[in-house]
Amino acid sequence: MHTIQTAFWVVALLVILALAFDFMNGFHDAANSIATVVSTGVLKPQQAVVFAAFFNFLAVFIFHLSVAATVGKGIVDPSVIDLNVIFGALVSAIIWNILTWMYGIPSSSSHALIGGLVGATIPKAGLSGLVWAGILKTVAFIFISPLLGFLLGSLMMLIVAWTCRNVTLSKTDRWFRRLQLLSAGAYSLGHGGNDSQKTIGIIWLLLIVTGYTEVSATTPPFWTIAGCYIAIAMGTMFGGWRIVKTMGQKLTKLKPVGGFCAETGGAITLFMATALGIPVSTTHTITGAIIGVGSTQRASAVRWGIAGNIVWAWIITIPATALMSMAAYYLSLLIF
Repeated sequence: MHTIQTAFWVVALLVILALAFDFMNGFHDAANSIATVVSTGVLKPQQAVVFAAFFNFLAVFIFHLSVAATVGKGIVDPSVIDLNVIFGALVSAIIWNILTWMYGIPSSSSHALIGGLVGATIPKAGLSGLVWAGILKTVAFIFISPLLGFLLGSLMMLIVAWTCRNVTLSKTDRWFRRLQLLSAGAYSLGHGGNDSQKTIGIIWLLLIVTGYTEVSATTPPFWTIAGCYIAIAMGTMFGGWRIVKTMGQKLTKLKPVGGFCAETGGAITLFMATALGIPVSTTHTITGAIIGVGSTQRASAVRWGIAGNIVWAWIITIPATALMSMAAYYLSLLIF
């Protein structure tokens, strides 16, 4: 059993680790928010990251903490969680983010964290420590969120094509260059609202299991909310160009009208999921929307080989991070 002083410093270090993950989440997922608006030439990369970071933070004033509650109490049983489990989850998620960023693979930071939580819980408490309802809902949305993004993105594209059928291409382009600022802002708002809450949920869980917050508390301390939204916004400010190129240039060629439709379809999906308290992957969502927009032009407009590689990364994220978090859990037993 740790003394109160030792526990405080360990908790402080884990909070810092969680905020580092949140920063990395924003850094890794910056492409989700800015790839389309950069690839269409509406904003320069430096302008786009500041724009996206602003809306990431603005989400703190808009969304209820339903996703944070799911991550904090709905994936694993808080009564079986300890510092070692949280350490394992965070370390594995950070490593996965770094690896996928290095190779320019737009994988899910969200599912890396969920996989890490699940993997580190199993050696501590076995399968009984898992909340299967929350896990199954999260896993289901690995498929549902990109499908919704695909359907909404392609539907938006068809509606716009019909609405603007008698408008010249140059005039349509001018309109949607302006409208894409609205859609990019909305998507960044959804990204901040869903993704930052996952780290809020982890810190909330950490504070519960160490006795710094009551289990019955309906919201985490305000500093955790503000800190996580600031961290993800700062991460977006320094976002990685490698994944931006994959998302905005390699999957399919987008024009402002396509960027608007992809971002709008993705934003609607994220708003719905966040309202329902479901921790979805913003990466999966925008990828599905981009492919949906590209496929309305012609099937060959989408580079399906690259899309297939991305899907494989989605499939292996949770099992890979679960295995890494098990190793990190056992390592942590030697540390504290």
